[in-house]
Amino acid sequence: MPEIRIIQATKRYAVVQKPPNFLSVRGKTPEKQDCVEARVRAMIPGATGPLIVHRLDWETSGLLVLALDALAQRDLSIQFERRTVAKAYEAILEGEVPDEDGEIDLPLRVDLNNRPFQVVDFEQGRPSRTRYRVMSRDDGRTRVEFTPITGRTHQLRVHSAFGDGTKPWPGLDGDVPSLVQPPPAARRGLGCPIVGDALYGRELPRLLLHASYLAFDDPETRTRVEYRSPCPF
Repeated sequence: MPEIRIIQATKRYAVVQKPPNFLSVRGKTPEKQDCVEARVRAMIPGATGPLIVHRLDWETSGLLVLALDALAQRDLSIQFERRTVAKAYEAILEGEVPDEDGEIDLPLRVDLNNRPFQVVDFEQGRPSRTRYRVMSRDDGRTRVEFTPITGRTHQLRVHSAFGDGTKPWPGLDGDVPSLVQPPPAARRGLGCPIVGDALYGRELPRLLLHASYLAFDDPETRTRVEYRSPCPF
């Protein structure tokens, strides 16, 4: 059974480490009731009100903050909405990213004919921006640090996989989501899917994407707090 580790618990919030291949919140079916939210509620029975402030994809591991009362949930949610929360992720990508750092600015929307895939759409997509920094290159792969400016569904995964519009998911067999139009030269992704990405690349036992850093204002003291989680891969 996957382990949920509490990094720190105060009277207003808890920061936990989510394992890969585990739900942040309950699903609709009986077999999808085990999740981070349910585990934390059982581990901290004094928690009241809604706990969830943000989520990680099922495949992604790393840091999550959960509110332990309704006012803290509102406070933390507003911080996420106003983009004052700082987040960083570590990932390993298939292929070698040529630049040392940069910013990806690609609008995304769900592919209505192929959920849950997200596609780049310069007409109807919602703005999404990600900064990246190359940490190392080894044996045809690149380790990067991502700093998302926005928080769209599958943002880091699509920004990694999307290339120049002609071959957005290199090496992917079978059907891929349709792209609305090729991007301008200045608005391209990295063209290197995250290792283990079953949706936008090739499936492996796990997705090599980890939420390694989280910083926000403590809803009780208003002081800035920071949390780090070593990358497990």
